[in-house]
Amino acid sequence: MKFDNAKFIKSCERPNDFPQYGYPEFAFFGRSNTGKSSLINMILGKKNLVKTGSKPGVTRLINFFTTDDPFSFADLPGFGYASVPLSVKKKFMPMIKSYAQNRKNLKLAFLLMDIRRIPGDFENEMIDFLSSLKIPTAIVLTKCDKLSANKRAESLKKITSVTGLSEDSFFFSSAHTGEGKKELRSLIKNSAGATTES
Repeated sequence: MKFDNAKFIKSCERPNDFPQYGYPEFAFFGRSNTGKSSLINMILGKKNLVKTGSKPGVTRLINFFTTDDPFSFADLPGFGYASVPLSVKKKFMPMIKSYAQNRKNLKLAFLLMDIRRIPGDFENEMIDFLSSLKIPTAIVLTKCDKLSANKRAESLKKITSVTGLSEDSFFFSSAHTGEGKKELRSLIKNSAGATTES
């Protein structure tokens, strides 16, 4: 799977404005600064397709991208650390939940967590929320290149303790080294193949 000719489609906030196509869609959820945009760039093989920044809160709307396969990808606003006006920040969670509730072609949600951070209420709420909607969810631990093997193992134990999930529930990734790219691409392919509507 090559994910050829990945391109930006549009940015929007409300379900009525979402692109109207039946492509299998894959969405990226997570706190601000967990690396959602960087991970999408890695998976799609285009370094600057999705706008990234050193400051949290770069993504403020839902950004849609497609590839020739055809697949669709949605980059959702981060939640938690964004240094944006409070009036804007208050829109993020309703926007995120409205997207998940209304996007019929959503095949798989990626919930990203920075492996160096202990998950909080947001992560557990999103796990429960996506589960309640029966949306398959892959939990991806990002920025794994930042930790040694020993530190990674320590962080994983803490994360499993907080989330109540087993260690094999997580995928490891690094947009810097490309770790996880093959596994996540295979997951996308398998999810689309198993659920794509005719």
